[in-house]
Amino acid sequence: MGLTLAWSNEQDAIELRDEWIARLEQLLGLAGEAEGVTDGEVALTFVDDARIHELNREYRGIDRPTDVLSFAMQEGDEPDIVFDGLEDGESDPFSGMLGDIVISLERAKAQSEEYGHSLEREIGFLFVHGFLHLLGYDHQTAEEEAVMFAKQEAILQQAGLTR
Repeated sequence: MGLTLAWSNEQDAIELRDEWIARLEQLLGLAGEAEGVTDGEVALTFVDDARIHELNREYRGIDRPTDVLSFAMQEGDEPDIVFDGLEDGESDPFSGMLGDIVISLERAKAQSEEYGHSLEREIGFLFVHGFLHLLGYDHQTAEEEAVMFAKQEAILQQAGLTR
């Protein structure tokens, strides 16, 4: 099966470029390889600041826009969703779903300008950051942040997305 990216665009402020999607598919492969994840699907949605603000408020209780949100399908030892009534030989339709990543392209653009690097690099950074969250990485402590950010930077460097 392999790792697959299913993406959608729910914003119209910034035109998506085909090469960005190709780059995100490359990053998914590199990140999966680095983490030993060979199968699964990641759903990626591009939104504007207003929509990510709504999602951030609803799911995290934080009343402001953010750059990226991740919603893991599998957390802990047991899946959250159990399917009853599957016929013999049928597989759980969500068993390969790693989760959803939502990126605000408006926020990504502003941050790329603030940090002085390309929008493509910022989108790549946010995507890899979101992907690592799907796998359970976090950055609540200095130690966790150091591990997560080192992994992100190594993947981005491998893909040639330098600052």
